[in-house]
This record gives sequence, C-alpha cells and structure tokens, in this order.
Amino acid sequence: MSIKKFDFFLLIVVSLLTFFGLLMVYDISSFSAFKDFGDKYHYIKDQAVWALLGFIALTFFTFFDYHRLYNLSLPLLFAALLFLLLVFIPGFGVYIMGARRWIDMRFFLFQPAEFVKLVLAIYLSAWFSQKEKGRFFAFVLLMGLIFLLIILQPDMGTAGIILFEALIVYFLSGGNLLHFGLLLPVVSFLGVLLIKIEPYRAKRLASFFSGGTVETSYHVKQILIALGMGGLTGVGLGNSLQKYAYLPESTTDSIFAIIAEEIGFLGASILVFLFMLLVWRGFVIAMSAKDNFGKLLAGGIISFIGIQTIINLGAQTVMIPLTGVPLPFISYGGSALVVDMCSIGILLNISRQGYKI
Repeated sequence: MSIKKFDFFLLIVVSLLTFFGLLMVYDISSFSAFKDFGDKYHYIKDQAVWALLGFIALTFFTFFDYHRLYNLSLPLLFAALLFLLLVFIPGFGVYIMGARRWIDMRFFLFQPAEFVKLVLAIYLSAWFSQKEKGRFFAFVLLMGLIFLLIILQPDMGTAGIILFEALIVYFLSGGNLLHFGLLLPVVSFLGVLLIKIEPYRAKRLASFFSGGTVETSYHVKQILIALGMGGLTGVGLGNSLQKYAYLPESTTDSIFAIIAEEIGFLGASILVFLFMLLVWRGFVIAMSAKDNFGKLLAGGIISFIGIQTIINLGAQTVMIPLTGVPLPFISYGGSALVVDMCSIGILLNISRQGYKI
C-alpha cells in the first residue's frame, strides 16, 4: 500500500468540515450553554472530545484492513439490532423530547441509529459482493425489520436515509430494476401512512405545502428569517440573532441556517461545495476499489453521508419538509460524528488499497 494512493484530498476536506463544525458549535452554543449550565464552553468541550475520538477512530480504520470487516459483518449486524431494541428497554433507553433514540452508557448517550448506518453498509456490501439468487425477499425482510425499529423510536428522517442507502447498495450490486419497480409503490404507501398516523408529521407536511400557521411553521419561519438576514455575505461570525433561543435545534439539525445567517449565501455555498467534493471523492474511491466488497462498501458509506447531507440542507432551505437530521461533521452530537469519522477512515483504507487513486 503506497502512500501515493493515500487520499489526502478526502482527509483535508473532512478535516476542514470538522474544524469548521467545532467553530460553529462554539459560536452558536455559547449563549444557551451559559444559560443552561453556567458554562459557555459546555457544548464545545463535549464536541471537541468527540472530534478527538473521531480522529483517533479515523486513524485506526485507515490502517485496519477493510477486508477484515467482511467476516465481522454478521456480528456487527446482530449488535446493531440489539442496540435498536435496547432503546425501548427501561434502564437502558433514554426518553428525550418524545423520542427513544438513545442508550444510556452512563458516561454518555449513544444513538444506535447512527451506528446502524455504517453497519448496514458493511453487512450489505459483504452480502451482495457475492452473486446469490432469490435474495430480494430476504433483503426486504431485513430492511423492514430495521426500518420498523427506527420508525418506532420515532425517527423517520434516519429511517429514510437508511432505506435509500440500502437501495443504492442493492442497485450497485447489480440488483434487478424490476425489484425497484415493485418497491416504489410500497415505500410510497408506507411514507404516506406514517405521515397520516402521526399528527406532527402531517402538520409539517401541511406547513411545507401551504405555509401553515404560526403554530405549525414557527421553526420553518425562523429558518427563513435566518437565511434572509444572512443575505449575500452574512452578518458576520458571532453576530447571529437567531442563535439567541429563537431558532430551535440551532446547534444540531438547524445549524446550517445559523451558518448561512453569519457567513451569508457565498460562505454557505462554499460549505455546500465542500460536501460536494466529499461525495465526489467517495464515489471515486468506490469506482477505484480493487474488489466488489470494497466498491459496495465505499458506495454505501458515501451514499448515507451524501443522502443525510441532502436531506438536512433540503430541510434547512425549505426545499423539503422539515425533519430532524443532523448535518454530517458540522452538527453537535457525538454518536454521529464518531460514526462518520470511522466511515471516512474506512474510505481512506479502501483508497490505500485501490489501484487508480
């Protein structure tokens, strides 16, 4: 494995995104951290620790032969399913703001759905790297189980990311287009049904299409205010007004709106361009991998990162209905950051063993 094959470009892009994310987490959270904890550094200290652990994990997986993940794929899948079940068990699962998405690890909260994104990419890549007849229905059953466990939390945004990720890996493995035709009406029906049975989802959708009322679209209105205040060049770093408890989830799901307010359309466009470079580089690595497992694994990883980015940016620019999905490498949150850094480490390892990079 030559150092010439090491993808420094990908590492630089991810490092820029991560350090910029740390800067913005501190900038945006200092007011709420001081108000809630009496320490304006509360959130940034947590995120800095997770970033350090993330870079350690990235380094480990950069030099950990990704082929070993092939034999670990089934145990990892069982562990992921167990974690998804534990969120519903009292004493393990944590109920926060109407959702059960976390496991209490005593020293920190762990979000299994983030772990599932990477594990699913590993498992499906191992499974689909070998030709096998009649696996479509087994694939549907597995995805149905995972989808159900995540929807019950409830977390429709992450469920959607995982579903699209799985379909992309299935397609990249040479899946029959007829199968996609069969799945499309089923998935569409389930999506409509899930929106109808949860009033808050129906309100979000109605707000998206009609503008809604102040009650149903407050979050969206504050996002639009932030984007409008930012204009072309922004109000300047640290000068956001929306971060002063006006915009909900300002350090997590809605961090991009504050970024756009402070650095404007031009600065936000550069950030979006960095994500585009990240996704492009990921697919370059996938195409350059020397075996089917590496191709599918790289494709699965960059798919869930790219889809999550699109969903977050789409919601924060009011192009799609609002959903609770963090922006990779930028939003506050330890589970997501560490899993994403592990994923980048695997991509770097695949690039080191590729033959075209």
